[in-house]
Amino acid sequence: MVKYVDAELDAVFHALADSTRRNMLHHMSKGGSTVTELAKPFDMSLAAISKHLKVLERANLISRKKEGRIHHCYLNAEAMLSANEWLAHYDKFWNNKLDALESFLDQQAFKTKDEKSNDRNK
Repeated sequence: MVKYVDAELDAVFHALADSTRRNMLHHMSKGGSTVTELAKPFDMSLAAISKHLKVLERANLISRKKEGRIHHCYLNAEAMLSANEWLAHYDKFWNNKLDALESFLDQQAFKTKDEKSNDRNK
């Protein structure tokens, strides 16, 4: 089971690692798009766009619906849940570390303030 989840997570992060694919997902977050619409902002061939879309499909981040010769692409944001959960684990880790650092720095600032106050009273 873990290997299957790891493979899904790897596919999602691989797909999200490319800015072109992230931009495509952003465009699809506003609604379904045709391949031609998705290709418009990029200076690349439709074949290259199609390769990017296949990576997104393998990660289950999008689905395609074919109507004649036109392919409509739709965002499947649920596939990002596993990535979000994985990141949330480390978010808790870093928040705990940053909270500890904040506490330490507050203590140091209090000590420094207390030392300055003692120096003035001498």
